[in-house]
Amino acid sequence: MNGFSIALRICFLIAMAAILGWYYGSPALAVIITLTCVLGFWAYQLSRVQDWLQDPEQKPPDIYGMWGDLLAQIYLHQRKNKEARLRLQSTVSYLQDSFASMRDGVVMVDQHGAIKWCNAAVESLLGLRYPEDTGQTLTNLVREPEFNEYFLGDQYAQPLEYCIVGDAKRHLQVQITYFGASERLLFVRDFTALVRMEQIRRDFVGNVSHELRTPLTVITGYLGTFLSDTAALPTAYIRALEQMEQQAQRMESLLKDLLWLSRIESEQREDNLDLVNISALLQELRDETATNEPERTIELVLASDHQVSGNYRELHSAVSNLLNNAIKYSSAEDVIKIRWEQRDQQYFLTVQDYGPGIDLIHLPRLTERFYRVDDSRSSATGGTGLGLAIVKHVAAAHGAKLLIESELGKGSSFTLIFPVGE
Repeated sequence: MNGFSIALRICFLIAMAAILGWYYGSPALAVIITLTCVLGFWAYQLSRVQDWLQDPEQKPPDIYGMWGDLLAQIYLHQRKNKEARLRLQSTVSYLQDSFASMRDGVVMVDQHGAIKWCNAAVESLLGLRYPEDTGQTLTNLVREPEFNEYFLGDQYAQPLEYCIVGDAKRHLQVQITYFGASERLLFVRDFTALVRMEQIRRDFVGNVSHELRTPLTVITGYLGTFLSDTAALPTAYIRALEQMEQQAQRMESLLKDLLWLSRIESEQREDNLDLVNISALLQELRDETATNEPERTIELVLASDHQVSGNYRELHSAVSNLLNNAIKYSSAEDVIKIRWEQRDQQYFLTVQDYGPGIDLIHLPRLTERFYRVDDSRSSATGGTGLGLAIVKHVAAAHGAKLLIESELGKGSSFTLIFPVGE
């Protein structure tokens, strides 16, 4: 029933009361009595609505007219809200049950950083207890400086990885996402086993590479001795010995790269940090290339004299690998360009070639150890498959990023991007 129909009814009642009152000689009194009755009826209906609102779990009373329609609308919205709350509570309960069964720690905090809920796994990771710690500020209970800085920093694009030193050294990873009204959801994972496995792998590679160097040196030494006097050897043996020496030298190069990569990756390596003059380093590499590859043309553009804080030997190795790749995968007539410049508050070291280029599907995996774009071509060029892996780790150790761009038939560019603070 809308407002217009209600107004018509009231007007009709007043008109009938006025006519009836005129008939009995007192129209004003009749109108007043009618209005008083209408107001009294409304007050009675409103009282019933108020009584029901105080206990909405009961069924609504039978009320007619405007107040009945109002009560029906309230009851309908109440049922919808109740159903929505039940669905929401069911979803929350389901999520909490799911999170509770996880091995990783899960913590829900409100917009002020107070704990709302956490699962049992987080007790062994962060030392939180539920429900005892509900309402407590998370940073007051977790005292690790790295964790608190990450939590309060509000920069959650990358997860936090930090180490806890106690009875047993543990490595934790924390990921934070927003949900609801600026509330946060924390996932805490213990990846100590992965770190240990990675360290075992590094130690194994380093130890095996080191142990293989001695017997390989002996082999190459004897092969060199045999090939130094080929006149005394049967012709059929010369080709075989030359191939053996070639493969032994390739193995030596592989072991050298493996040992160098293990050193770069090692957390215990001792870095001799210094200010490295990149311009001088690039000029040195160009001169070395001119000596070893005189037919090659290296175009060097030095637009900055900025010096990078780091390890000269590692940076030399990284840029040397990029330059060697450019030489291997381009023809002798192609010019190789090397640029050192500043752009947008960053420093860019780019090695660009105009060789065959690389298909885009291979770019994400180029820095993996031993990854081959083309096995036959890689074998022909004599590469170990570790060059770009070394470049990636050197870049990470110096706070830089490696950007790879390539187009088939037009060449490739490899860029080390150093932050302005480096």
